[in-house]
Amino acid sequence: MAARIDHLVTSGTFSLDGGTWDVDNNVWIVGDDAEAVVIDAAHDADAILAALDGRALRAIVCTHAHNDHVDAAPALAAATGARILLHPADQLLWKQTHPDHSPDGDLADGQVLTIAGIDLTVLHTPGHAPGAVCLYAPDLGTVFTGDTLFQGGPGATGRSFSDFPTIVDSIREKLLALPPETVVRTGHGDPTTIGAEAPHLQEWINRGH
Repeated sequence: MAARIDHLVTSGTFSLDGGTWDVDNNVWIVGDDAEAVVIDAAHDADAILAALDGRALRAIVCTHAHNDHVDAAPALAAATGARILLHPADQLLWKQTHPDHSPDGDLADGQVLTIAGIDLTVLHTPGHAPGAVCLYAPDLGTVFTGDTLFQGGPGATGRSFSDFPTIVDSIREKLLALPPETVVRTGHGDPTTIGAEAPHLQEWINRGH
């Protein structure tokens, strides 16, 4: 069974620093017909369960702990028995949404998660959030960037726990080192490629330093 990427969009709200906004989130499912991992359990555990279609869920991987990326994680874990994995630097953000439920395991830079014969390498990319990570799957020619890199630029850094120079450094050091044809699958909106975003880097550096 060949590994594949399934995609669904869920809708809800993002809340931080006293504000709340309506958002659409990308949920990515990587696996084959038997097993899978979910990248960012956003908003709607039932919709994610339906997309899994009976496959064994091995892990719920959080690219960061803003509420719109983790709000459905405990319910999805309860329904499937999957472990929730989060970089420990985002524990403070996690507790804002789930004060009574802790993640089940830590993510670390360079860690490799394997599902359906596919390796997902964890890249710690702080800036949008302290514990933000991307997941690079070379065999699938893709990187899942959460809210670190979007089509047209880096993720937002205007709220608590974020820092623009840090996200620029993360993108330059961790993401632009990937092959230019690598498809960037983001936490919101349309995909792009590393090569398409590379020309913008100097502009981001000039703004951030």
